[in-house]
Amino acid sequence: MEVKIETSWKKLLEDEFGKDYFEELVEFVKNEYKNSIIYPPAKFIFNAFELTPFDEVKVVILGQDPYHGPNQANGLAFSVNERISLPPSLQNIYKEIKTDLGQKTKNTAGDLSNWAKQGVLLLNATLTVRSAMAGSHQNKGWEEFTDSVVRILSEKKKNLVFILWGNYAQRKGKVVDESNHLVIKSAHPSPLSAYNGFFGSRPFSKCNEYLKSQGKKIIEW
Repeated sequence: MEVKIETSWKKLLEDEFGKDYFEELVEFVKNEYKNSIIYPPAKFIFNAFELTPFDEVKVVILGQDPYHGPNQANGLAFSVNERISLPPSLQNIYKEIKTDLGQKTKNTAGDLSNWAKQGVLLLNATLTVRSAMAGSHQNKGWEEFTDSVVRILSEKKKNLVFILWGNYAQRKGKVVDESNHLVIKSAHPSPLSAYNGFFGSRPFSKCNEYLKSQGKKIIEW
């Protein structure tokens, strides 16, 4: 099946695209875009892969679902389009950057493309969602696809940083080989759990210290 995705990823994921579950997923997603309002816009479904080719991945941050409000989702986990007000989780992420690094984020808004271009794969478990219906595209095949992305990263790369916020991301990250990669776990930045271990967890400095120790360029958060 022909899938429009960045070429290095396309080669690695070719097997997935031929599997029955993926063909069914494509049919489901096509129908959803035809009949409902779906986010992100179709051209941004694989934006995370587009902005962070396989060879350039240094850090992986796992999210769950795209945002389901108008003009928010842009295909990157936790990220929103320019001129959209910051969702609560992202506000808390920015607060932790300031505490952790002693300076504000380099981003002027909620668009995290700048991180993606530095090698941070911002991967949601589910890559599409119906407007105003959180979780509406869960259990349709996306999770199986993104599980194989995480597995491929763990097996084929060395010395990545996996940042796993909350139980969902931590379950998904169980396949990561911790002897080859740094895995940073904490509570989720959502207002419901941020005070239970996200604030003060210092993931950004830990990540950069590790990258530096591996001779890699640090991320400008």
